[in-house]
Amino acid sequence: MATTRASKRRRTNLNELKGEEEEDKKQEEIIETCNRKTIEKLSTEENKGKSPLVVFAHGAGAPSSSDWMVRWKGMLAKALNAVEVVTFDYPYIAGGKRKAPPKAEKLVEFHSDIVRKSMAKYPGHPLILAGKSMGSRVSCMVAGGENIAAAAVICMGYPLKGINGAVRDETLLQLTVPVIFVQGSKDGLCPLELLEVVRRKMNSVTALHVIEGGDHSFKIAKKHLHSIGSNQEAAEDQAVQAIAAFISTNLGER
Repeated sequence: MATTRASKRRRTNLNELKGEEEEDKKQEEIIETCNRKTIEKLSTEENKGKSPLVVFAHGAGAPSSSDWMVRWKGMLAKALNAVEVVTFDYPYIAGGKRKAPPKAEKLVEFHSDIVRKSMAKYPGHPLILAGKSMGSRVSCMVAGGENIAAAAVICMGYPLKGINGAVRDETLLQLTVPVIFVQGSKDGLCPLELLEVVRRKMNSVTALHVIEGGDHSFKIAKKHLHSIGSNQEAAEDQAVQAIAAFISTNLGER
C-alpha cells in the first residue's frame, strides 16, 4: 500500500509539473503575441506621425545635388527614420547658377517658405531643421520664425567666424530650440574653443559632436585616419548616430 501511495504521489507531482510547464508555455505565447502586436501597432500609419520631417539646407558653395548633400541626406533619412528629408536650392544657385551667395538674412524668407510648404505636406510630424555651413546658420534664423515650431536644429560645420574674423553668434544666442553642432576639429570657420564659449552663453539645450581631424566638410586626412586606425565612413557614421541620439532624446521630452 505504501508503494502504491508513493506511486500515486509521484504521478500527482508529475502531473502538476506538466501542468505548470503547459501554463508557462501559454504565458510565453501570450507575451510573444503581445510583443508582436505592439510591433505591428508601432508600424501602423497612425504612428508614423512620430517620424520627423527634416528640411536640409545646403552650404554657400554647392547645391543640394552635390555628392556631400546627397550622401548626408541619405544618412539622416535612415538614422532619424524621417518621413522625408527635404532638400532645395537657394535662388542664387538654383538651375546651375554660380552667383555669389547673398547675406544669410536675405535667404530666410525663401527658406521659411520651403519649411512651411513641407510642414503643410506632413502635418503632425516633428520638424527638424538641418543645414551645412551657411545653410545651418540660416536654419537657426528660420527656427525662430513665425509659425515655424522646430523641434530641433542640426548644424553641420556651423560658420561661427565671418570672412573678416568676426564672431557671428547673435543668431545662436537668440535660439530657444535644442541644437546639435557637428564640427570638424580642424574647421577654421568654427574653432572649438570659441564655439564652447558661445554654447555656454546660449539659452537653448545644446550638444557638440567633434569629428577628429575633420575640416569644414568633415574630410579627414588619410594620414590621420591611418594613425587612428579608422576611415571616413566610420567617422561620419559616429556623427550621424550622435545626431540621432540627440534628436531622439529631445523629441522624447516634447
